[in-house]
Amino acid sequence: MIVLDATAAIDAALMPRRLEQLVRHSPVAPALLWSEVTSTLRELVWRERLSAEEAQVALDRLLDAKVERRAPRRLYEEASALARELGWAKTYDAEYVALARMLGCRLVTLDGRLRRGAARFAEIVGPSDL
Repeated sequence: MIVLDATAAIDAALMPRRLEQLVRHSPVAPALLWSEVTSTLRELVWRERLSAEEAQVALDRLLDAKVERRAPRRLYEEASALARELGWAKTYDAEYVALARMLGCRLVTLDGRLRRGAARFAEIVGPSDL
């Protein structure tokens, strides 16, 4: 099992072979993953980095992928505590870290800041490290 963050999910949704590889590791994610992915894909269209069709195909791939939503009640308290300890104003990234920590599994991300900042709380890897 792995926890998948939005950066890795978007990258994978844009590259079907990468998504297939991630799905083999039984990915789970906090509920906010789908909102973050949808928002980022919309922003990429707005910035003209993706066509609306490409964004829709990527979103459909992710929605169809076997990524399990996990939102245990403790998640939000744990994310808040982690964000406070890390000096982060927001808890979004902390939800991914907290979930990985709670489940005792790796967090997959392309976010270098997240990797550097939270590595002491969970094992954080990139997709190529799997």
